[in-house]
Amino acid sequence: MAALTRPNSPLARSQGRRRISQAKSARALSPQDQADVHQILTGKYEYIDNDLFSLPDDEAVEQIFNQPDPTPHPDTSWYQPVMANFAGLRQSNHLGSVLLTAAQERVIFLQYNYTRCRVCRLRDELLDSPKIDPDLARQMLDWHRKAEDYREQIAQINLALVLAMAKRTRMNEMDFGDMVSEGNMALLRAIDKFDAARGFKFSTYGCRAILKAFSRAGMKLSRYRGLFPTDYDPAMERSNYSETRRAEHEMECADEVKMIVTRNVADLTDIEQEVIEHRFNIKKGPAKGMKREPRPMTLEQVGKVIGVTKERVRQIQNKALEKIRITLEDGYLA
Repeated sequence: MAALTRPNSPLARSQGRRRISQAKSARALSPQDQADVHQILTGKYEYIDNDLFSLPDDEAVEQIFNQPDPTPHPDTSWYQPVMANFAGLRQSNHLGSVLLTAAQERVIFLQYNYTRCRVCRLRDELLDSPKIDPDLARQMLDWHRKAEDYREQIAQINLALVLAMAKRTRMNEMDFGDMVSEGNMALLRAIDKFDAARGFKFSTYGCRAILKAFSRAGMKLSRYRGLFPTDYDPAMERSNYSETRRAEHEMECADEVKMIVTRNVADLTDIEQEVIEHRFNIKKGPAKGMKREPRPMTLEQVGKVIGVTKERVRQIQNKALEKIRITLEDGYLA
């Protein structure tokens, strides 16, 4: 690409700051105009030079803007519905974009850079003058807004270029919307630096710039995840109060049932009480000489202890549990 002209110098920046207060006091400029003038005088403003820009203003305007084949304005009504449905975007091949010929592309970039050239010339005049001339400032704003219109038109024409590159890129870790946003920013930077006089199509330069932006964004995301490897986990943000309260309630109920059995509040028979104690290990503590509390017995083990069958133990257990349930329902726990 050709070298960018009119770089900002420290002297130009200092002069621009001195002119800001004068620009704000100009009665012919509205507050919005004053803000735009402030941004142009203190910001960075560049353009790609061309031999036609050295011609007299009237002649340059005649050759640059009076073209027999004007650039069409694109219809971007397809963009929002497509962005709202990423799945449909990945399956679609035609996005309704406007395809420019090489001649049309050269013309619109020539017009875009000429408007920026006129802004830079007027900007230099304002910086060199002892005070802000409202007429010069208004002319500069007019050319600046024309330049922004051309830039927006070129960006809208090439919106599908960003989506096409995003479809081709395999970056599973990066959100598709973020990737398209990075591509759009790269597209705007490519518009500012593209030199159509070299004879290449803008898509050749723009695709490379967009893909490089995707690569940089992916590397940035990888470094970020390396520094912060833990992703957001909703389970970590959820309170465990309900689970803790439920476990405490179950322990309280178990203690109440144990008290009913040990005190025989449910009027259990001796055999029923013995079956419940063995089956659910309801003891005051480990037996003498044992290091740990024994485990609950199975139906068959309890049957061998009391000398009955396994099925008989089940019947005794169910009858005892029914008595305990009735005791609880009668309001013992209340």
